[in-house]
Amino acid sequence: MFQHEIEDAVTNHVKTGLERFIKDPPSELNEARLGLLMNQASIDPQYRYACDRIAERFPGQLVALFSPQHGFWGEEQANMIESDHSLSGPLNIPVHSLYSETRRPTKEMLAEIDFLIVDLQDVGTRVYTFIWTLLECMKACAEHGVHVLVLDRPNPLGGEIAEGPMLQSEYVSFVGGAEIPLRHGLTIGEFAKWMNKSKSINAELTIVPMQGWNRSMFFQETNLPWAVPSPNMPRLETAIVYPGQVLLEGTNLSEGRGTTQPFELCGAPWLNAEEFCQEVSRIEHPGFVLRPIRFRPTFDKWKDQACEGVSIHVTDPQAARSVMLTVSIIEAACRLAPNDFQWLAPPYEYETVLPPIDILFGNSDLRTELKSAKRLDEPALNNLVELDTAAWWNSVSESLLY
Repeated sequence: MFQHEIEDAVTNHVKTGLERFIKDPPSELNEARLGLLMNQASIDPQYRYACDRIAERFPGQLVALFSPQHGFWGEEQANMIESDHSLSGPLNIPVHSLYSETRRPTKEMLAEIDFLIVDLQDVGTRVYTFIWTLLECMKACAEHGVHVLVLDRPNPLGGEIAEGPMLQSEYVSFVGGAEIPLRHGLTIGEFAKWMNKSKSINAELTIVPMQGWNRSMFFQETNLPWAVPSPNMPRLETAIVYPGQVLLEGTNLSEGRGTTQPFELCGAPWLNAEEFCQEVSRIEHPGFVLRPIRFRPTFDKWKDQACEGVSIHVTDPQAARSVMLTVSIIEAACRLAPNDFQWLAPPYEYETVLPPIDILFGNSDLRTELKSAKRLDEPALNNLVELDTAAWWNSVSESLLY
């Protein structure tokens, strides 16, 4: 894309916290030593990296970078595939990996800086670990007297819809560090504000909000560029199905890793695609169209084996409820192939005791309810994913920025 085309494409867009920060930074940052938590999706509308913009705006003050799961460049796959600490070639400053032997900044890392700036593109799902890396940063910064400054970005799923279930406290892990729904409806700035108060972290916290974003907006309405925030989140449609489809990581169903459509495809070698699609579709799933499909993953589950299953097409993002869809998918697979379907055993994301499906779902109900091959009707499935949305929004109301 030529430069003038880029400029034309971004004349009418939501202003991210990064843009507003660069234009009008807080005066307290004058001569402060700065750290920045980001990855390769931390870009401005002209596709420039946050680290380059901040280094240019504050010459000599950006002294350290920090990276979340998947690494600074988003190279690493999921589930305990750690990233090494490194050096940023262009800036010649350290890159501290917060998905390594530590998932919290150490005292030595924070001794280098006065402010930790956070600019990450979250995807609005409890299981996505970026918000828990932020939480660990806030705790460490509160302990060591470092100011946290969060540059807000859109929740790609909008800010009006939440989907359950709520995480129960006994299932807290690195894919769920607090009692929130699977799809939470918060921006990363709102999450930081709420966590800081509700968990009594008491970090010195500043949030730079967006301009022009409202809660009804899905990402495509922001006119911002989509950069892949992690290896298996290539498209906005992926983010829309992810709150539900990530549950497949607790099963032996392929969630489409090893294909060009992760989370938008799912299946296994022991399913019949037509029968499976028909069973999942016996309950209406507004906002989605399913079709039977065959695919062959090149890595991860069922590598190099032909799988049959379903392809998920998002037809109406506002109507789509992926958690209910995926619970229907798991129920059908469990019932149609009771001798082949399995719940995976730990470890999963540093949890070595609890079943992965339990920490993903937030409780053990899904696993225990599907022990038999008996068909669950729609009310029973709805009961599994039920969320008291009024209570959730009431609990976070004072932290909403938009």
